[in-house]
Amino acid sequence: MKMKLRTALSLGAAFASVPAPAFAQASTSLKAEAAASVDAKAKLVQEMVDSVFSFAEPGFQEFKTSEYLTGILEKNGFKITRGVAGIPTAWTATWGEGGPLIALGSDIDGLLGLSQTPGVPYLKPQVAGAPGHGEGHNSGMPLIVAAALAAKEVMVKHGIKGRLMLWPGVAEELLATKAYYVRSGLFKGVDASIFTHVGSGFGTGWGDMGNNGMVSVEYNFKGKTSHAAGAPWAGRSALDGVELMDIAWNMRREHLPVTQRSHYVITNGGGQPNIVPGDATVWYYFREQKFDTIRELYETGNTISEAAAKATGTTVTRRVLGYAAPNHGNRPLAEAAQKNIELVGMPKWTADDQAFAKAAQTANALKLKPLETEVGKISTPDTRGESMGGGSDDIGDIMWTVPTITIRFPSNVPSMIGHNVTSAIAMATPIAHKGAVAGAKAVAMTVLDIATTPKLVTEAKTYFTNVQTKEVKYDPVLTAEDKPAIWLNEKIMKEMRPEMEKYYYDPAKYPTYLDQLGIKYPTLTTTAPK
Repeated sequence: MKMKLRTALSLGAAFASVPAPAFAQASTSLKAEAAASVDAKAKLVQEMVDSVFSFAEPGFQEFKTSEYLTGILEKNGFKITRGVAGIPTAWTATWGEGGPLIALGSDIDGLLGLSQTPGVPYLKPQVAGAPGHGEGHNSGMPLIVAAALAAKEVMVKHGIKGRLMLWPGVAEELLATKAYYVRSGLFKGVDASIFTHVGSGFGTGWGDMGNNGMVSVEYNFKGKTSHAAGAPWAGRSALDGVELMDIAWNMRREHLPVTQRSHYVITNGGGQPNIVPGDATVWYYFREQKFDTIRELYETGNTISEAAAKATGTTVTRRVLGYAAPNHGNRPLAEAAQKNIELVGMPKWTADDQAFAKAAQTANALKLKPLETEVGKISTPDTRGESMGGGSDDIGDIMWTVPTITIRFPSNVPSMIGHNVTSAIAMATPIAHKGAVAGAKAVAMTVLDIATTPKLVTEAKTYFTNVQTKEVKYDPVLTAEDKPAIWLNEKIMKEMRPEMEKYYYDPAKYPTYLDQLGIKYPTLTTTAPK
């Protein structure tokens, strides 16, 4: 009891020392209660982070993950609606009456081929060839769940009006769902939206975030089969159409703006060499910074595909598999959230945490950089400078629909490579657990700010209307005929799931996932045993 009292007093002193923003916020005592509530759920956070890591489900196949998370929310009084926007693994969890409607979300999908045993610094697949959380998405929704439960407790105790709507980012690695969420009206009536994403730092930002929007499109070429040696003249190779498109695109790439990013994989190149391929498919991502330039890039790809088909005597059709709008953070929400991030501060890393981070960097020949101990400053257009293009995140579609921010939280090790197995190494260790707890506190506090401060909601909407969307409007390339690509990754999971299930975490038997795997933390060996 004395320890809890000292903790509450020190937390209250920290709150009192931080200057208030221009608008009123939730009281420091309410925020202290929310932080304490999250701390009380630290064990649940660890179990959720470890469990979702062990499920390791890729886009559109997050069935076990969604069942697990919705089960926890349902037990805590949230109403679950499954299969939203025509996506089997998508859902919403809602609670509350009256007051502002606050959306809370994070991504849940893994990446193909990035299976990794957690808690060992070197690369060691858990199931060879299986998916894994090489982006750290296993930590985001556990953070959101803990934040929502904490905010709900405080709101109920003090009679604070407000409604919460939790939602998962399905197939974010495919950039394949959030535009469909928006199109289906999932965010209709939402007053403010908070999204989280894993990182090694702790912060948020506002304005044009400098990343690229994107359209994901599949081109299917149709030709005519024939004996490739006996009568090649009787065939028309669909693979020739694909290859000619790729060659033409790579030539055109030299004459495109430096902000563009484009890449492709041939997903079907035919059956065997002695049969002229009658079907062939190539899958492209076209990325640019603005709505009009994304559309221009997409239309250029379409023109090149049609030219390649004509040149090879084939035909081509296309279908959009996903879309992501450029990101734009809401200034008033970001400024409120940043204050809360500063109140929470970075997790208290131990010597073991720092040693493990160094071992992971050393083992993979990455830049040595300790776990961060200071919260960074808020990111703004001035501090970011001019962007030359880069990655994408389909939270942008929600950002252009309702006032939205992204909070990045410190659950991973610096210098790890994104979309890479190195980013899975620490994601079921105390580093991931502590970062998610810190992030949950900041989200819960910001929820209370929104619920208790009508002026904040008004200013967020004013910024959205008079600044963000005054001259630029949401303009996705999706048509009414485009549908979510829910068949993606189905085949590989049918093959892999039976072996992966052997490694699912059982929190009823083991304190942590590392305990279940027999891994002592911190493991500092930097080379795999022979």
